[in-house]
Amino acid sequence: MIEKRSFYIDGQWVDPLTTSDFEVINPSTEDPCAIISLGAQADTDAAVAAAKAALPGWMATPVEDRIARVEKLVDIYKTRSEDLAQAMSMEMGAPIDMARSQQSGAGDYHLKNFIRAAKAFPFERPLGDHAPNDRIIHEAVGVAALITPWNWPMNQITLKVGAAAIAGCTMVLKPSEQSPLNAMIFAEMMDEAGFPPGVFNLVNGDGVGVGSQLSAHPDVDMVSFTGSTRAGTAISKAAADTLKKVHLELGGKGANVVFADADEKAVKRGVLHMMNNTGQSCNAPSRMLVQRPIYDQAVETAAEVANKVSVGSAMEEGRHIGPVVNELQWTKIQGLIQKGIDEGARLVAGGTGRPDGLNKGYYVRPTVFADANNQMTVAREEIFGPVLTMIPFDTEEEAVEIANDTPYGLTNYVQTQDGDRANRMARVLRSGMVEMNGQSRSAGSPFGGMKQSGNGREGGVWGLEDFLEVKAVGGWTAE
Repeated sequence: MIEKRSFYIDGQWVDPLTTSDFEVINPSTEDPCAIISLGAQADTDAAVAAAKAALPGWMATPVEDRIARVEKLVDIYKTRSEDLAQAMSMEMGAPIDMARSQQSGAGDYHLKNFIRAAKAFPFERPLGDHAPNDRIIHEAVGVAALITPWNWPMNQITLKVGAAAIAGCTMVLKPSEQSPLNAMIFAEMMDEAGFPPGVFNLVNGDGVGVGSQLSAHPDVDMVSFTGSTRAGTAISKAAADTLKKVHLELGGKGANVVFADADEKAVKRGVLHMMNNTGQSCNAPSRMLVQRPIYDQAVETAAEVANKVSVGSAMEEGRHIGPVVNELQWTKIQGLIQKGIDEGARLVAGGTGRPDGLNKGYYVRPTVFADANNQMTVAREEIFGPVLTMIPFDTEEEAVEIANDTPYGLTNYVQTQDGDRANRMARVLRSGMVEMNGQSRSAGSPFGGMKQSGNGREGGVWGLEDFLEVKAVGGWTAE
């Protein structure tokens, strides 16, 4: 049993001020794999105080030096990537090969993109040729609370920490209590990289405890949160009393619009994308809208592909999907699959219960519903499991109407070989991101959504800007 009860505060590993043990469960086995401590108000206060004390010095550190510190972090990251992959595989169920390539690999990818963006970013610039004595200064927001999820832990930690550090913010990280071990390894890396005491702090805890304490803390200037829309709403309300800057990256119910002229791999690609990370991605293409001329064939293909997706232990190598993160999620997903059946969607693959041969562990059968409509629960709610809902459509206008008929607006997908139609769709789909014909977004592209998928953007220049305030100066003396 791994015991990791300490917090990283003001450049040191310290014991919690009050003992509150929490068991981290390995979802592949349902057995405890680690014990951490959940922080109390005093721990949160100590971490925020350390960040507040470190803020003036870190803000005054030249941006070139802040970038150099993140470059050092990237070098260290490479030496710990296997440790990170093993931790995430054990604590949140990512199959080890996927944990190495995608889960761990996302971290240094984002850090490198921030470094490149920061080197070209005008932290200080003239307003314009018409105003030689005006200056625009981009200045750190201040003390930032970073609250990260269990489903893509290192992806989200690096998107927040990398941007905050370069921007000149100091920070308190509260990782998910479901997947805290990778974050504690990351804290060791921050320490080794030589960030000054107080610049980066880590306190483990749950949302009701440390999460709420950070959101309402008077000395926290910004909250950057990734997680559920329900929790994002609560954070916004808690932060309102002190008018904090709030960045929210929340849920999604992405539409994958497959037109009759889509390439032959479009449906298979969409199913496999949906099943990746066991469906536990906010940007998953969970609604597949298919034009009627190819609908029947698409349903047949989707069922065939889903039935070939293998499920197994996260600790085993291979191209399978692992368990979902915990019993609560497993139970929720089972209920939503049953709801789909009860509401009349046609089950063409998967269903309730565990896959054959897996009697222990939070494993879910890769599931596909066909003949759904957009008012069914499986088309409205974010399931956060390996469950795809297929809906037929006739016209482009109808596809747009169905795709946009959701409270979410994170990522939509389009499959068509008609370039003009693809571009039209990209303009009218109400989401922060649109990916077409299997083409993912490039390095440094902003990640974020509209509507109840949140606000703000992560990654590249836009990620830096979210941790910066704009200061306008008149009467600047030319240097």
